[in-house]
Amino acid sequence: MRNAALVLGLIGGLWGMLIGFFSFGYTDLLIRYPELADVTGGVANMGLIRVMSLVAPVLAIAGGAMARSSNVAGGVLLLASGIGMYATFGFGVFTMFPISMCALAGILALAARKPDPH
Repeated sequence: MRNAALVLGLIGGLWGMLIGFFSFGYTDLLIRYPELADVTGGVANMGLIRVMSLVAPVLAIAGGAMARSSNVAGGVLLLASGIGMYATFGFGVFTMFPISMCALAGILALAARKPDPH
């Protein structure tokens, strides 16, 4: 279970990085070209999006990396990443995979009681 949490956490974090790159880039475009917000509708909380574009994927990757050695801390980081992505970006076509992978990895990491056999 720890190995599955590691793999799912890393994949979820990498997917989350893609979401973060595009979200941060979109907010950067809105800062540089404010008239773009009139066309696209803008964003409600730009600061939250910019912070979570970095923090959520880093939490997922760190949690996945920690899942083998410290399953509780890794699981908490993975669940925090999934919750952060959901709260910031919502659940949609592009976010459903990183959110579900991080959440499942967090549950698997927390459920792992003894070390995986080698």
